[in-house]
Amino acid sequence: MDSNEEILAELRKITELLQKPPPPPSPKGTRQEFKAFLSEYKVLGLAVAFILGLYLGNVVKALVTDVILPIVSYALPPGTNINTYMVGPFGVGDFANSVLTFLIVALVIFLIVKAADRYKIT
Repeated sequence: MDSNEEILAELRKITELLQKPPPPPSPKGTRQEFKAFLSEYKVLGLAVAFILGLYLGNVVKALVTDVILPIVSYALPPGTNINTYMVGPFGVGDFANSVLTFLIVALVIFLIVKAADRYKIT
């Protein structure tokens, strides 16, 4: 019976080690809770990424509007604006502009993510 008691004692030790530790105490006071919220959810990083994403979208839209669409307009009849281009009764110019902008934004984001993975930035 001695070995059974030793095994049981060892199993109790293992069980104690495997139990989760209690969660850290929650901060007291509004100021500490706010600081914990900001750090836990990485709010500042999210805000920076959102703002940079907005301005990146503006840059890419300007690239499409000012550089790429004038090149595409050479394929259209002279004097035709891509944004007012019509196919039969359907105005498809704005839609084509939006699709082209989306594709370029998606490509730029893909390249940024690929570079971040390559240089282990993420």
